[in-house]
Amino acid sequence: MTAHGGEARTSDEERAAEEERAVQQALAIVGHQPQAAHSPPERSGGTARPDRSGERPPADRAGETDRAAGMDRADKTGRTDKPNRAAVTSRANGTGPASPSTSAKPGGRTGRPAQALAPDSPDSAASPQAHRTRAAAWEGARALAERLGRSTPPAAHRLPLDQALGHVLAEAVLALTDLPPFDTSAMDGWVVAGPGPWTVGEGEGLLAGRGSTEPLPDGHALRIATGARLPADATAVIRSEHAHCDAAKGLLHPSREVVPGQDIRPRGQECRSGDELLPVGTVVTPPVLGLAAAAGYDALVAVPRPRVEVFVLGDELLSAGLPREGLIRDALGPMMAPWLRALGAEVAEPRRLGDDAEALRRALVTSDADLILTTGGTAAGPVDHVHPVLAEIGAELLVDGVAVRPGHPMLLARLPEGGPCLVGLPGNPLAAVSGLLTLAEPLLRGMAGRYTQGRYRAPVHEEVHGHPHDTRLIPVVHRDDSVVPLHYNGPAMLRGIAAADGLAVVPPGGVRSGTEVEILDLPWASASPWTEGCFT
Repeated sequence: MTAHGGEARTSDEERAAEEERAVQQALAIVGHQPQAAHSPPERSGGTARPDRSGERPPADRAGETDRAAGMDRADKTGRTDKPNRAAVTSRANGTGPASPSTSAKPGGRTGRPAQALAPDSPDSAASPQAHRTRAAAWEGARALAERLGRSTPPAAHRLPLDQALGHVLAEAVLALTDLPPFDTSAMDGWVVAGPGPWTVGEGEGLLAGRGSTEPLPDGHALRIATGARLPADATAVIRSEHAHCDAAKGLLHPSREVVPGQDIRPRGQECRSGDELLPVGTVVTPPVLGLAAAAGYDALVAVPRPRVEVFVLGDELLSAGLPREGLIRDALGPMMAPWLRALGAEVAEPRRLGDDAEALRRALVTSDADLILTTGGTAAGPVDHVHPVLAEIGAELLVDGVAVRPGHPMLLARLPEGGPCLVGLPGNPLAAVSGLLTLAEPLLRGMAGRYTQGRYRAPVHEEVHGHPHDTRLIPVVHRDDSVVPLHYNGPAMLRGIAAADGLAVVPPGGVRSGTEVEILDLPWASASPWTEGCFT
């Protein structure tokens, strides 16, 4: 309903409004911004602050807001008993009873209760409609991930130029000298003073890094090499092919008009000392290294690369050989590390944990990474341990499902006591890629201090079918001025993404041929050949 109890909204409008409220409230948690408490009506006291939507305050619509935002209310009883598996899973999903305000940790640590971006109602956890109610909007989930990455700016460090490639500048690069630092010749030829013809000086002339700084008298010319410092009072440089030397008379004649200042690079032409050459947030590429060196730098102040650990879950995965006896090859372990490095992260070799809840718990509480990625185990099957383990250790569940296909069971959490962030990726390969681009990529971009990538749109070459309610990510290739969707785009497939330039963001319902859609670039799409360690 509207704030004034007017006409009923359509179901689409209600869902959009609830998703927006959910995103705003989750962003408030990440940014530690004050917000109204989400208590049942009988527990709320005083006058609640109105929310940003301008509707009635949360105290008047607590049930509606709790369903939209999924913020678990802390249990007031102070219980510390370990809940059964069903209760833990429902709390991690935002569907069960209120979770304890603290959870016991190894070593006596306590953590915050799990909180979900958008929960489901307790009595409909298995239905498709329940998933759509619980899942965060794709755009909101990405915004939240980037906001979380930027919430704690990392300490900068000074890196020698030969170690700075791929990092992000934490301090602007200011010119330490004029560039060029003195007038230089832009060509091999003759430097002349005054009008011609010119008397040719003897000797080898002026070379780069050597040569006299004595003034050049009017009517005289000297041989000069590219990059050599010009003598004082020089008028112009004449290219070798544009002059004729009469050796018998010792005179130099031009073959075309000589313009004062031609083929001279004057001091400060590129920059003056103190000019800003590169702003904070610039990714250090090979040209950046060259410019910094030319401007007088031996080291750059940069943001450390985010440290990432990858935990591969699943007893059915083989690390070598052909699939056999119900076992399949692990496709995500070999793919994740180089992909994350291409996004600018420092990545340890993936760790295979199988379907072992205790091994996962130990790995999470002992990790010193900035970001943990898990592959598989994010659904609600008998060996899907990610949700229960996160609830057990008191992790803060910020996103529990995203309205995107493939990849909707993805999640985003923050471990307690200042621990790392965690992105839970689905086990199906293309679904995991969807989770990587939806949550991990913007999160890493925020952690690394990178600018938000400029978005661009391109028309699709043909009609693309969409999901009735969720966003779809479809592998595409660029063809002339449009993009062509690729086949083999099912959740368990990699054949399409292996040939793709990017992924098209297809809104619910699909698009007709010629419709412009947002394109998510792949980090190596413009690199040829691509090598591990790509930094763009």
